[in-house]
Amino acid sequence: MESIIHKIRNLYTSMGPAEKRIADYILTDTQEIINYSVTELAEKCDCGDATVVRFSRRVGFEGFQALKISIAREMGSTSSIGMEITKDDSCFEIFKKRINDINLSLQSTESVLDEEILERAAESIMKARRVAVFGLGNSAAIAMDAAHKFLRLGLDAQSCTDNHMQAIIASHLDRESVAIGISHSGSSKDIVDALNLSKIGGATTICVTNYSASPIVEASDFALFTKAEETKHSILALSSRIAQLTIFDTIYTYIVTHSDKTSLQAIYNTETCLQNKKY
Repeated sequence: MESIIHKIRNLYTSMGPAEKRIADYILTDTQEIINYSVTELAEKCDCGDATVVRFSRRVGFEGFQALKISIAREMGSTSSIGMEITKDDSCFEIFKKRINDINLSLQSTESVLDEEILERAAESIMKARRVAVFGLGNSAAIAMDAAHKFLRLGLDAQSCTDNHMQAIIASHLDRESVAIGISHSGSSKDIVDALNLSKIGGATTICVTNYSASPIVEASDFALFTKAEETKHSILALSSRIAQLTIFDTIYTYIVTHSDKTSLQAIYNTETCLQNKKY
């Protein structure tokens, strides 16, 4: 069965301005929606109560209450995210809570990740002559890991974690290139600028982000969404990084299993040369 989040995303382009504001609010603050009345949501989205009701019917429900109940059910196993860490917790108890957060993050990401878009993004990367992966801050390590994986497949891939170099590299990409931007918030100006520069030369653009209503989505041909809600103790955004890494590992595995023998030979060549680096 199609999830509510998927259905809203699929209908998004055909919605009017007021409906899009409601959709943006639901996609951004899904957990909060179940606590709102029709009037409260209408006020936050600058529209009338009737518009919220029409939106609910448009996505397949009799009214807003039915939509809220369905969202609550769909979130069931993921709404308890963020087990609070206290000063009384032992180191191992903290470890278990972090594992819980990671598992819930992956379950939530599965619920919002579009299967068709994921596969089309993987196909684009597999067929690209050149792949550039852009990331800054916490996303820099993800960009480097992704490029490293693609290099093992024999792809001409590079990561770039400097905003000036991102602009230079993006300006040289063409129709046979793929540019990937990673930004949890979706609002990193340098990453968005790099994707927009990449599009000028005709490159296919892909983003990995946690927020659908964000500038990076508008700059992307394919948007891959994570859903990771960090707690106040998650300083380095571990849950979101694990979700991002899992997406790239999935694409890597897809290319290995769906490409011709060239990728397998490239992996073999890589492993063979790396053996010479060991005693």
